[in-house]
Amino acid sequence: MAENTALAKLRTMAERSGLSLSEEELSKLLPGINRSHSQIAELREFMTDRIEPAAIFVASRTETR
Repeated sequence: MAENTALAKLRTMAERSGLSLSEEELSKLLPGINRSHSQIAELREFMTDRIEPAAIFVASRTETR
């Protein structure tokens, strides 16, 4: 499972982004951020190869094989 992000780390990230958030606002954001980290970790388990997915898809350029 993903490591929980500490409130102090979240405060630092917010400040570096130019946001001034109160302790209450940071506390409200923390569960969602931790949930996102957990979901990212779950998705990475499905990625068995190291090939990046296509950045774009153009339907008119599909080839039949």
